[in-house]
Amino acid sequence: MRGLQNGVRPAKQLFSRTIRHVSTTPVPHIKTAAEAASHLIEHFAHKVTKRSQYIDPNQVQKLAIMLGRPVLNGHDTRRVNVPTGTPIPPAYHLVYFTPDDLEAELGADGSDRTFNAPAPFTRRMWAGGHMKFEKENPLRVGEEVEEHTKLISAVAKTSRSAGEMVLVEVEKKMYGSQGLALVDTRSWVFRPVLHSTAREGVALRSVDGNILAASSISDVVNDSNAFPIRKLSWSPVGLFRFSALTFNGHKIHYNEDWTRNAEGHPGIVVHGPLNVINLLDYWRDFHGEGTGPDEVIYRAMSPVYGGEEYQIRTLDILETTNSKVFEVAAEKNGVIIMKASIIKKT
Repeated sequence: MRGLQNGVRPAKQLFSRTIRHVSTTPVPHIKTAAEAASHLIEHFAHKVTKRSQYIDPNQVQKLAIMLGRPVLNGHDTRRVNVPTGTPIPPAYHLVYFTPDDLEAELGADGSDRTFNAPAPFTRRMWAGGHMKFEKENPLRVGEEVEEHTKLISAVAKTSRSAGEMVLVEVEKKMYGSQGLALVDTRSWVFRPVLHSTAREGVALRSVDGNILAASSISDVVNDSNAFPIRKLSWSPVGLFRFSALTFNGHKIHYNEDWTRNAEGHPGIVVHGPLNVINLLDYWRDFHGEGTGPDEVIYRAMSPVYGGEEYQIRTLDILETTNSKVFEVAAEKNGVIIMKASIIKKT
């Protein structure tokens, strides 16, 4: 690839794709999280995967409709196409550069295995991340964007409640027609597969909600709260639509039998990336003042399930010499689901 000239990345053929071949080299017999992390580091050391994609209006329009926010930049996406040049809202890029694996290349759980830890650490959950937005150069509808992806780290962890696990961190840089637009660092945690003996006698809690109700979002504004509270719940239909938009085959989001019997959840899981979008949409509505954030640092703390109502609220606003930091959280009955620090430079 030619280098940048005046900070502008040269155009490439639309829809170019890096061809990946499934390795036929046997994976060594892994017993510990340290061995699994070492295997990932050895396999991906110094490797950068590059993909290009046209930012078409259809994806962002369908996402806006799925979120119940059909008006995007003043355009009703149900009636008119989003014009070329429209900025992609913060985190809406998650419906682009989706997995391009053949089905036979996916894991048994339906997930993209590219950066998955090897067996037996196959239970995957989105753990958190950090997005940095170049506000003067956002991703825009109608442009070609190039994504550079690399493994940042793979670390063995141990907790008293969950035992051994592997924490994997991946960095994605996205370049638009005017150069770098976004740095998206994502973390996943991989736990050992649940064996039938481990599941026996374990009572799953009930899903606290109406699984048959449609997705809902409502805002509560009253004098007892310093900032508005947003109440929301996601139905199986809403979660399926988000899985489709992100081309995410992970069964925990739509297959209740797999979710309960293989993963140990009481119901289908609300996507971590969906809650990142929810938190940023809340921030834009009540704190953005017409502009986007510079950064968001977030951590997934606890799962929430389809049909369950939970809420998003502002915990605090901190001011520094050159920025404001908005502490925002999604929670249910006092339990934090996801917490984010949303940073806006002043």
